Amino acid sequence: MEWFHNTAIVLPLTFLILAVGIFLTFRLQLIQLRRFFYILKNTLGSLSAAAGGRKASGEITPFQALTTALAATVGTGNIAGVATAIFLGGPGAIFWMWVSAFFGMAIKYSEIVLAVHYRTTVGGSIAGGPMYFLEKGLRKPFLAVLFAAFGALAAFGIGNMVQANSVADAVRASFGVPVYITGFILAFLSGLIILGGIKRIALITSSIVPFMAFFYISASLLILFFFRQQIPEALGHIFVGAFSGQAAVGGVAGATVLSAWRYGISRGIFTNEAGLGSASIAHAAARTTHPVRQGIWGVMEVFIDTHVVCTMTALVLLTTGAWETGLDGASMTVEAFSRGIPGNLGQYVVTIGLIFFAFSTVLSWAYYGEKCMEYLLGNRSVRFYRAFWILFIFVGSLGGLRAVWALADILNGLMAFPNLVGLLGLSGVLSRLTREYFAR
Repeated sequence: MEWFHNTAIVLPLTFLILAVGIFLTFRLQLIQLRRFFYILKNTLGSLSAAAGGRKASGEITPFQALTTALAATVGTGNIAGVATAIFLGGPGAIFWMWVSAFFGMAIKYSEIVLAVHYRTTVGGSIAGGPMYFLEKGLRKPFLAVLFAAFGALAAFGIGNMVQANSVADAVRASFGVPVYITGFILAFLSGLIILGGIKRIALITSSIVPFMAFFYISASLLILFFFRQQIPEALGHIFVGAFSGQAAVGGVAGATVLSAWRYGISRGIFTNEAGLGSASIAHAAARTTHPVRQGIWGVMEVFIDTHVVCTMTALVLLTTGAWETGLDGASMTVEAFSRGIPGNLGQYVVTIGLIFFAFSTVLSWAYYGEKCMEYLLGNRSVRFYRAFWILFIFVGSLGGLRAVWALADILNGLMAFPNLVGLLGLSGVLSRLTREYFAR
């Protein structure tokens, strides 16, 4: 999410999401901490058995649901957004990013548990997400319609045009390819995959996400090996800056603890989309025997997105000294990787990372958006939604309809409000399902 420092709703939304995360963490008895090794063992530690079981209902495997959700959350924000958080809040923002992501684990877990528990079948396929647990669980159909409307429209911004534009600009800057050619290719490839529905999307994301994560993390670790002597100093900047304030060169003059807190919390929340409810739409399609069994994959999703990928970016920015150049966003990240990897290879690493991150985001948000539209207008509306989605990828790559981007960004944030109401209202159901699962 890149609108976390640009819109008027971000501060109240940040406070609200953090407060709900703290409440759910204690309501669920610190499940993300107390059960972390169980979660690790039964998610990434058991991939060979991650098909969900013969008796499980659903359309895709739990791992495919994870990669589909990660495809949406691991995006340009992990490359440019972390740099912006450091630019505005100083290195201390990273500490508060970790803290907010910790509470975000409880939110993501809760969203998925409720999505699976209240999922249903529409047009022969599994459907779930906040709109269904708001209607069937909380019995507030108005909030369900509100969420679906926000989701269907917001997807065209952060999940479509913004991503297409990021890819087109990056490819033009690095390889000199005109944006309309990149836009056409991106729209064509996306169309081939999106028209196949969730099974084809999940098949592709389960291949892309592990590759792009390995590629980006490997490059980051290589740089950190070269700059290993600077790692203790970088960690010192993070922990000292979190409680005393330390500005990046060219950033907020005299960055305070408040600015580190604000931008770190915001980055931690919006990079993994905990609170928006979007990822639960993908997880609802997973084959699983119990809602909690899928919910624990949500904890791992936040951990990978924020505590692993974002941390890699942050440490590269700090150890190479790129955070002291006065650059911001993707420019700072390109500078960091260029310093860490000789020649133009650093720039190419960032560009390739942006391409894969953004492309996979387009695929996942297409599914989120069409499921929201399906809830509003029925199964027949999906084909029209997909057609518009493919068209807007091309338009976005050209940089068109920027006013629509701004509106979509606001709607993206508004998705959180009905979702959070549902999480609070159904926290008793969450607690019961969690106790029931672990009592077994």
